[in-house]
Amino acid sequence: MKLFSKYIWLIFFAGCSIGTEKAENESYKFSYLYENLPFNMPFVYAPQFPDREINITSFGGIGNGQFKNTVAFKKAIDDLAEKGGGTLLVPQGIWLTGPIELKSNINLHLEKGALIQFSRDFNDYPLVETSFEGLDTRRCQSPVSGKNLKNIAITGQGCIDGSGDAWRPVKKQKVTESQWKKITAKGGAYKRSDYWFPSEKSLKGDAVSNMNVPRNVKTEKEWQSIKDFLRPVMISLIECENVLLQGVCFSNSPSWNIHPLLCRNIIVDNVTVRNPSYAQNGDGLDLESCENAIIVNSKFDVGDDGICIKSGKDEDGRKRGIPTENVIVDNCFVYKGHGGFVVGSEMSGGVKNIKVSNCSFLGTDVGLRFKSRRGRGGVVENIYVSNISMQNIVTDALSFNLYYGGNSPSAELVGDKKSDGESANIPLANEETPSFRNLYFKDIVSVNSRRAMFFNGLPEMKISGIQIENVYMSSQLGAKFCESENISLKNVFISSLSGPAMIVENVSNIEFENVSYPENLKTGLEIWNTEINQIKGITGSFPKDKIELKN
Repeated sequence: MKLFSKYIWLIFFAGCSIGTEKAENESYKFSYLYENLPFNMPFVYAPQFPDREINITSFGGIGNGQFKNTVAFKKAIDDLAEKGGGTLLVPQGIWLTGPIELKSNINLHLEKGALIQFSRDFNDYPLVETSFEGLDTRRCQSPVSGKNLKNIAITGQGCIDGSGDAWRPVKKQKVTESQWKKITAKGGAYKRSDYWFPSEKSLKGDAVSNMNVPRNVKTEKEWQSIKDFLRPVMISLIECENVLLQGVCFSNSPSWNIHPLLCRNIIVDNVTVRNPSYAQNGDGLDLESCENAIIVNSKFDVGDDGICIKSGKDEDGRKRGIPTENVIVDNCFVYKGHGGFVVGSEMSGGVKNIKVSNCSFLGTDVGLRFKSRRGRGGVVENIYVSNISMQNIVTDALSFNLYYGGNSPSAELVGDKKSDGESANIPLANEETPSFRNLYFKDIVSVNSRRAMFFNGLPEMKISGIQIENVYMSSQLGAKFCESENISLKNVFISSLSGPAMIVENVSNIEFENVSYPENLKTGLEIWNTEINQIKGITGSFPKDKIELKN
């Protein structure tokens, strides 16, 4: 009898557990994102805050666009933090301020018509120790920052403006003549006649930097002499847990717009991220060495990469050794930008378990962009991309470039040459060799790109294990695969205007199933330095008279 009772209780508790789990799934806002998720990822919940609200005006805040509210924001945040947290209300108005430092358990809430306008006075931004472009360095303090915090949010229907135009250099070819005259009328300095910097300090910083990070700068005096060059990211969140960005417009950042670094449990929902199309380093979202992130229902219209996944750069990134993992991107739009969804080039700590679905990229330089180079190291794997629509892509709809040199895709157009000249001296693969493997692309439509696809791998570490299925792409040029292996294309139509529909060069084990292209193309498949026995399904997709050997 006791044994029978024991089983009854076990069944009862199991039923309660299943019922609770089901109820939890049904009540969880983002449960639909986890349906058929190809990797394990815990639910990411929005942080909860105490039922306590204060208004910035209660601490001397004035929203007239003239009064500087730096002290008011600090007092209000300190007061909330001392009481255990809550919501700081920013009402309609223009709230000029210096840097805002968040604290745990605080929701910065911008009501309708609220604009937080950050100061254009560089003296308001002291130098701080931080990380930029994957390297440990110093930069000016970010307009909004938080470090080692739990339960933080920026929400509402207002806007944050970082006054980035006061900081950023400008290249003449990226702006109209009238914009150029207006920008250069501010004074400043010139690196060359078509490259303007806001000040002599900014220009000096550029001269001593490699990829935007100063080298061999040691004394405080030397750092101060280039301070204007050290543009901060606008939203800097470092080692924070339970982060919510919702509803707000993030605009006009000095450098990258939103930069969560080493954070866990992040939700970015229904935000708008804006920068001018000519904004240098004007990335939208850079998720770096983060775990468990949901990015949904958001719009990006920026001057660099839109949604970008990173994990540190070169030795610094490998030493940190923390990947970005468990990320869901859904129902997002990217307009102008160097890339729609991007991985790299700073990916030395690794990237894995990413799902991107139901997104549109409209007029970006590249649609789906994967980039790195020798020296980075790191492994990018288990990326799942589906239900993507792309239109008017300037260069490649889908691009893997393992010879990334730092330029924008439209400036570089590396795809017409195999590499940067290093292929004659192939190094051995080691910890500095980046690896891209096991990536899946399904149900993708791209209309009017320059080229359909470009895979530019390394001979010592080929791009490997790529599956492409149910894809339609119209483009000027077809698809090109270099230094790749274990590639599968199924139900792929490449509607290119000229040249071969497909080019393979130094490729091993590539398989075609129901691959098609316009009948009027002279060449369907062009083969360079690749054995025919390494190409499966060739006869089913390419008649003999449509195959051209270039070995």
